[in-house]
Amino acid sequence: MPYSELIKNFDKIRGYMRHFFAFGFKGREDFKGKSARSYDNERRRLESWLKGYMSFYQDSSGKKAFISADSREVPHNPLYQAFKAKSFTAWDITFHFVILDMLSGGETLSFRQISKKFYEEYFPSEDIHSLPDESAIRKKLKEYAQLGILRQTKSGRETSYSLVESSIDFSALIDAIDFYSESDPLGVIGSYLLDKIQAEKSNFRYKHHYMLHALDMQIMLELLTAIRQKRCAQLKFADSRGRIKEHTVFPIKIYISAQSGRQYLFSWHYKFKKPHIYRIDYIRSVHPGNEERKAEKYLEYHREFAKNMWGISFVKGYKKEHIEMTVRIDPGEEYIVGRLEREKRCGEIMKISENEYRYSADTYDCMEMMPWIRTFIGRITHIECGSPEVVKTFKDDLARTLANYGEE
Repeated sequence: MPYSELIKNFDKIRGYMRHFFAFGFKGREDFKGKSARSYDNERRRLESWLKGYMSFYQDSSGKKAFISADSREVPHNPLYQAFKAKSFTAWDITFHFVILDMLSGGETLSFRQISKKFYEEYFPSEDIHSLPDESAIRKKLKEYAQLGILRQTKSGRETSYSLVESSIDFSALIDAIDFYSESDPLGVIGSYLLDKIQAEKSNFRYKHHYMLHALDMQIMLELLTAIRQKRCAQLKFADSRGRIKEHTVFPIKIYISAQSGRQYLFSWHYKFKKPHIYRIDYIRSVHPGNEERKAEKYLEYHREFAKNMWGISFVKGYKKEHIEMTVRIDPGEEYIVGRLEREKRCGEIMKISENEYRYSADTYDCMEMMPWIRTFIGRITHIECGSPEVVKTFKDDLARTLANYGEE
């Protein structure tokens, strides 16, 4: 069960979980600016959520805590537990069962009827001063209506409530929900549904399971909402030096790296008057602003800009670099042409001879293409680029490979 304590500042939990998961070498004394007691409280909280995934090791500087999870053995992301912690009081529990009991059987009751039944039928012998007042009941009804547990209807000045009945059978969708929960940027929704249908086993295992993105789902939801509503947003984020800054931008699109799983926001920066990329795990909060009247202008700019994007990196001045690569493809290796077509994110492919194809592109940072280009080593007969550093890097890598393994 999740630890029964309300998280008042989720960003603090994001920080601790990220440090334990990605930087497991940190110990109690390494968290600067935080008291030892605060560290111990958060560590115990994480241990209660992540039982079986928290590990420790000892070195000369003390005890180090870290999160260890083998993606081949983990059916469901354990970090989702951070969203399922909830504080409650004795009256919260009482309200829950009493309200559901009152409205069972399809009853629809007004607030006054619910309040009257609460005091007169459920607690008639209690001292009125020991019972919660009507405002507490009203808040609980409003909360349950917002959560979708109750249906709220108004007739004149009177508000009535009834239970929301769901006829959806999720059991036929278990595999789809299971896959969604581990692969979608908002997969925690699927995790809640799996809890509802009590699905414990999974038919999926993942070679690359980017579990850490779970901590950014609240930020992701707020960004996607602003994008859908075409609103500007004020971002509070930490820069590369850890300094907290605030920028007002028009969020346009989310990009997710297939190599690292990192998530990025492509936006238009009002002050800089140019595109700006933010790593989502660096964003601390998102505050939606007004609807952007020139939204279509910025969206069209992105559509044109994206035609020459390979990744999320841009050279200074947003200048395009031209690159050409000639690949030799022998008879029977036509699948390589398919690979080129499938994997290129921009640019064109042209057949220039019986066994040679030329890939050419204009993009904002050709160095980002290097990991992809290297996968064609042994087939590349010629490469040139407007950035000499790209060609130099490629030839130096090839020279080191030949030196290490010997030229055949």
